[in-house]
Amino acid sequence: MIGIDENRVFKAVRIAVLTVSDTRIFETDTSGQLLQDRIEAAGHICAARHIITDDKLDIRTFVQSWIDDDSIDVVISTGGTGLTGRDVTVEAIAPLLDKVIDGFSVVFHMESFKTIGLSTLQSRAMAGLAKTTFIFCLPGSNGAVKDGWDRVIKDQLDSRHRPCNMAELMPRLDER
Repeated sequence: MIGIDENRVFKAVRIAVLTVSDTRIFETDTSGQLLQDRIEAAGHICAARHIITDDKLDIRTFVQSWIDDDSIDVVISTGGTGLTGRDVTVEAIAPLLDKVIDGFSVVFHMESFKTIGLSTLQSRAMAGLAKTTFIFCLPGSNGAVKDGWDRVIKDQLDSRHRPCNMAELMPRLDER
């Protein structure tokens, strides 16, 4: 079976949302709000939400604090994954990762291609694992957030998704 197995128990995941932008405030942060709304609609907990400017060191330090916070299972960032000089989210977060989830970028681009075509090449969406925290870095557009959450992340964080999902791995992430 591929998809949601309604016979399995749903387990809510605690997710933090980080918007990386020099121009957004909470009232204009449509991508961050979209993520929060979708996280909560899926039955998960939006454990934190923050907006930070496009500063590599500030982003890295802030994300590290969420990695160290036992009340956060997943971090999803939106913004700063493009190609311009101010797009530094990938450079900020990549050094924090213990493992890169290469397949996320591949699947994200496959799904994004369906909605924006070759323009998906301009995104450096990525995901990985830092200690026991899953981190997903999405582009800042509402469309990219929808593609990333609706078509990729949501099912992988649903403990009922078959044949497997990331949520069921969480208790085992710190095995040695």
